[in-house]
Amino acid sequence: MNFFDKLLTSIERNQSLLYLELDPDPESLPTKTTQKKNPKKSLFTNPLEKDNQELIQDWWKWLHFLITQTEKYVCAYKLSLGYYQSFGISGLQLLQQTLKTIPSEIPIILDAKHGDLNTSTVLAQAIFADLQVDACTILPYTGLDLVAPFLLYPGKAVFLLCATANASAAILQRYPNQEQPFYLKLVAEAQRWATPEQLALEVGIMPDMLGKIRQAAPERLILIQGNIAEELNELLAAGLNINGEGLLLPIPKKILSTSEPKSAIKTLINTINEQRLQKVEGSPSCKLWLPDICFLQYQPHRDLILQLYDIGCIIFGDHIQASGAIFPYYIDLRKIISIPQIFHKIVTAYAKILKDLEFDRIAGIPYGSLPTATGLALRLERPMIFPRKEVKAYGTGRLIEGHFQSGEKIVVVDDIMISGKSVIEGAEKLKSVELQVEDIVVFIDHERGVKDKLKDHGYQVHSVLTITEIAQNLYESNKINSEQFNLLKNNH
Repeated sequence: MNFFDKLLTSIERNQSLLYLELDPDPESLPTKTTQKKNPKKSLFTNPLEKDNQELIQDWWKWLHFLITQTEKYVCAYKLSLGYYQSFGISGLQLLQQTLKTIPSEIPIILDAKHGDLNTSTVLAQAIFADLQVDACTILPYTGLDLVAPFLLYPGKAVFLLCATANASAAILQRYPNQEQPFYLKLVAEAQRWATPEQLALEVGIMPDMLGKIRQAAPERLILIQGNIAEELNELLAAGLNINGEGLLLPIPKKILSTSEPKSAIKTLINTINEQRLQKVEGSPSCKLWLPDICFLQYQPHRDLILQLYDIGCIIFGDHIQASGAIFPYYIDLRKIISIPQIFHKIVTAYAKILKDLEFDRIAGIPYGSLPTATGLALRLERPMIFPRKEVKAYGTGRLIEGHFQSGEKIVVVDDIMISGKSVIEGAEKLKSVELQVEDIVVFIDHERGVKDKLKDHGYQVHSVLTITEIAQNLYESNKINSEQFNLLKNNH
């Protein structure tokens, strides 16, 4: 999974735009008052009385404690390379140990602030190939030549420091004048270097400059560096995009030294999410969805199911299905392509299944699954084809659109499986031109015994959701009553 997909998934899972800095920074040490209140944090005595190895052990205990306390409340972790390098070899070992401890589903940003052209290639390899972090920060003033080596690693991302809150930097950043400052010229130029999935921006605590940067780069992710405590509302107003997203905010260090850091972090998340919702109210073209129900047990697809219901994809009343059967409900997935947040979630859910399958190309079944298949092809960087529903009597008259070679293995993607008729027809068309089809991935399985039917035809079916899972989640969330629950559950 690439950095941005991993980040968005983490944001959605924890409903948080917060990241945590995991550094052996003396300023982040727990205070004596905190140590008395919370023995778990009583890790440090006098650093001057300890040798380097003892300090490393103390730091490891503290960093490990921070990870265990925050992994359910952050969307990313950021580690500053300079702090670890200051301890020499022991510090780099601490860096590797910390990286291994971070849960694999949470993205990692290495704050390298690299700016040397001569070493950019070897450092990019060390960061992305050896340490295997997801993103890093660099200084862009050497130009594209410095940035390019970091863009060669698929799925990785770079953050360009385009504006810092350091007071002495103002004379350079705002040169030659307020109307045409250098930092905005840098933002404009950097946007030509790479896609939003490859290149993001880093900005200090300066709401006025942040607002101008957001206006100049509405689609870019922006990482805020510094203490957000005093200017949080201003930063959110200036930096959030129209979807209430696009901003990463650091957890203030003073929160970590409180006796109840989890409680303080939760309060901060709620404050941020409230302003995110307010931001989206003025943007009817793309609504941000956040759950309005608190659940004690995590279910991987619950939020997605609730979102599908909230936007009207699941409706009740007698409807004729594509198979000709009449059901007392209808699932309409055509709306999802107009709501990027939900479409992203659906593509991500498909991608999690496809990453474990062996295939050469993706084939979408016309017409419902073609947008999803296209999204998957872009996400996974795999070529796409599709069998035509009807062969044209003009033009090339092809049965299969797209480039392919006989003998290649194809994974078939469909949206809803009720009878299996359309997906079987599509798979047979693919096989008729000497393509191999073994796996079929659908979004919703109506559980009418079709999986077994397709298995008899030699196909293995994988599904993101089942109708039973949808019914159960909607009922537990009080979105549907018992009668509607039975209509969904008993018609598969």
